[in-house]
Amino acid sequence: MTSDNNNNNKKECLGWAATDPSGLLSPYHFSRRAVGSEDVSIRITHCGVCYADVVWTRNRLGDSKYPLVPGHEIVGIVKAVGLGVHGFKVGDRVGVGTYVNSCRHCEYCADGLDNYCENGLVFTFNHVDFDGSVTKGGYSSSIVVHHRYCFRIPDSYPLASAAPLLCAGITVYSPMMRHKMNQPGKSLGVIGLGGLGHMAIKFGKAFGLNVTVFSTSISKKEEALTLLGADKFVISSDEEQMKALAKSYDFIVDTASGDHPFDPYMALLKTAGVLVLVGFPSEIKLHPANLVLGMRTISGSTVGGTKETQEMLEFCAARGIYPNIEVVPIQYANEALERLIRRDVKYRFVIDIENSLK
Repeated sequence: MTSDNNNNNKKECLGWAATDPSGLLSPYHFSRRAVGSEDVSIRITHCGVCYADVVWTRNRLGDSKYPLVPGHEIVGIVKAVGLGVHGFKVGDRVGVGTYVNSCRHCEYCADGLDNYCENGLVFTFNHVDFDGSVTKGGYSSSIVVHHRYCFRIPDSYPLASAAPLLCAGITVYSPMMRHKMNQPGKSLGVIGLGGLGHMAIKFGKAFGLNVTVFSTSISKKEEALTLLGADKFVISSDEEQMKALAKSYDFIVDTASGDHPFDPYMALLKTAGVLVLVGFPSEIKLHPANLVLGMRTISGSTVGGTKETQEMLEFCAARGIYPNIEVVPIQYANEALERLIRRDVKYRFVIDIENSLK
């Protein structure tokens, strides 16, 4: 089936939305735009639950636009394509991540790094699109997006498992690839053991790296070493353990969003080592000597671009890399968000949209 842009083709969509800063989600009917010539219409089967869903449903940044439908780890089945779409067809298994539009002509978009678009990236929910509409996310039955922001899910890969790759997975995969951490034998440190951290471990082991997990919680030791296959577990508040590992790591990925000291981790880097921050603490404070004397770098990174997101999906399918997920119905979404706040999830909730959103 193909479709041209026609206002009469707008489709009713069922979602769950927050209507005020309490963040409480409840059923909500709205319309998706008509399928334009370059669009893909997707029947959503699953949507991952990300901490961003907590942030914006509860207006923690003061810019939430209610009613707000969260969700930016979306997978599903193509149900219609525009006349100008040639890369996808009805029945294809696809995913949509954290953004659904960009200018498509700046230098970053030209390089497939749409996530760094110079003229304004449009996020998958709670963002104003170029036509003035407010985007609504994947806690819903369907979505219409430009084909550029769709990713093919390999046939062998479970759809539920693919959902967290579109945010948690690509957020750690992208900086690891950018800093050439896909070379066996290098040493990787992972700060924090949540949705992002557990994917960093999985990618690290798939790349042949020596992986150490840094955490403040001894209760996570067994799962880090046994369940996820890390090589070492270190209590980051133990000064002796930390000092013993000085100048040991090529690369550290910091997934922690809570405030924490940076100097102890910078001291762990080898000469010319890199610490990449993918979390959002309120501030970064460190001693200049930890940068200057070791020729070290502290860097930041968001999710990946369109090209590397597709590459990551194919890599995961080829290497059998699967997030650890807990699949829940949409009726459990409010409890899932509460548990996410309490860090009571191992390691990503995925909502079964197809079988519970009726």
